[in-house]
Amino acid sequence: MDFWPEFLASSWGKEFVAGGLGGTAGIVAGYPLDTLRIRQQNSRTGSAFSILRHVVASEGPCALYRGMAAPLASVFLQNAMAFQTYAILSRAFSTNSTGGNPPSYKGVALGGFGTGAIQSLVLSPVELVKIRLQLQGKINENKSQSGSDKGPIHVARNIIRIEGWRGIYRGLTITVLRDAPAHGVYFWTYEYMREQLHPGCRKTGKETFRTMLFAGGLAGVASWIFCYPLDVMKTRIQAQQESSPTKYKGIADCFIRSVKEEGYSVLWRGLGTAVARAFLVNGAIFTAYETALRFINNNHEAIQTENSI
Repeated sequence: MDFWPEFLASSWGKEFVAGGLGGTAGIVAGYPLDTLRIRQQNSRTGSAFSILRHVVASEGPCALYRGMAAPLASVFLQNAMAFQTYAILSRAFSTNSTGGNPPSYKGVALGGFGTGAIQSLVLSPVELVKIRLQLQGKINENKSQSGSDKGPIHVARNIIRIEGWRGIYRGLTITVLRDAPAHGVYFWTYEYMREQLHPGCRKTGKETFRTMLFAGGLAGVASWIFCYPLDVMKTRIQAQQESSPTKYKGIADCFIRSVKEEGYSVLWRGLGTAVARAFLVNGAIFTAYETALRFINNNHEAIQTENSI
């Protein structure tokens, strides 16, 4: 009976719940743009607008949300663990985070790096299933098929049945290479920008909603620009199936063949869509996270005050 109040009273519990709510807000806010990004990365031609028009006309508006169930089902736990892991690691790597002081910027960057590497173990299979679902219409069109997989569980089972357990972790290495440094940039940019926009807020936690939105949006943009070429390679590696006519032998082979066939511009294909999505999604994530954290803290203080009277 007392588990939930005690859980929320701990810093672990507060950051866990706030991180989960932030991640959920981010998925809901930016999923259609994520679908466009994936389609752009896995195609040779087409602007975001032309792909959007084609998808809506041939598959319907709901196609933009295809595959959302997979990340939505895991995002609460995934982001809750990510923010909690970040909180622990950023303090562990800092030397000045005691006595109410926020973690140092070095601790923030290293904590983000470690968080990205750890969460890749969960994120890689989820993104693999999501990408297969997002490209479902395109794959069926190429095969002249009208059928499609029913949902994330069906897709995951098919991958395991056809490709084995190794198949469900296709792209794990490049996911780690993408996410570890990108998360270091992500959290460092957020902490730095919120302090610049609202001096002293890292210690007081009293920044405005505008600061949360803007700092979170910039953090997302910075991290995506930093890791984008790797994300393009990851999409192409995870999109291929056992039945694909051409298969990449690895990250280097994917990079060399993609650049040779389509030029270096392929490494940045869909960047505009990704940046627009990153600003929207990460502004929502950090705003929801900080707001939930503030609400939980205020609620806990109110309960303590009532109990002391």
